[in-house]
Amino acid sequence: MIAVIQRIAEGKVTVDGSVIANCEGKGILVLLGVAEGDEEKDAVLLADKIAKLRIFEDENERMNLSVTDVDGGIIVVPNFTLLASYRKGNRPDFMNSAHPSVAKPLFEYFADYISKYTEKVTRGEFGADMKVSIINDGPVTISMDSEVLKQSKKSV
Repeated sequence: MIAVIQRIAEGKVTVDGSVIANCEGKGILVLLGVAEGDEEKDAVLLADKIAKLRIFEDENERMNLSVTDVDGGIIVVPNFTLLASYRKGNRPDFMNSAHPSVAKPLFEYFADYISKYTEKVTRGEFGADMKVSIINDGPVTISMDSEVLKQSKKSV
């Protein structure tokens, strides 16, 4: 499972002209790609790490606070294109993405699970043509892979 986390000053997701997810004020946008072979434990690993990720500034202007510390919102957006293979040719393929019958429930599980950290979780719509608007704060953008989190600290 791959996530791209962006610290935002505000954001929203629109489908067919209607806002379906938003964050007014500090928060994070999580673009989430579910890979073939991912399981609920991948969602748990990423959600726990993301919710505790210290990317917001404290009173000393050091990135020392998490999204929950600043009472921020979280927008979770499904994004299978994060699993694009671009190695061969110029047209990416998405063969590493989980089938929608697997990916959608894992996306929903991730969004539900991260909600245990804050009630301010909204989500994009799986399979929809979404328009994502954010004001990136920093910019602070971090990519994470659950496979990296599964490795022992000694092997990293």
